[in-house]
Amino acid sequence: MKKNMGGVDRIIRFVIALSIITLYYFQVIEGTLAYALLALSGIFILTSFISICPLYRIFGLNTCKVKN
Repeated sequence: MKKNMGGVDRIIRFVIALSIITLYYFQVIEGTLAYALLALSGIFILTSFISICPLYRIFGLNTCKVKN
């Protein structure tokens, strides 16, 4: 699979995921909302490490600056 996420996009996703995890750790978010956001942050971390976003592929987006 070709990478479709650029560096800035990956950093933004990683920072958002770390923010959600921090909010959960300090019990700012709780319950079902916390679990849903933790799942989302797990997806953000995974996609930022592999540089592939399935939604970008569906919508035809590409923020990666690497030439094909």
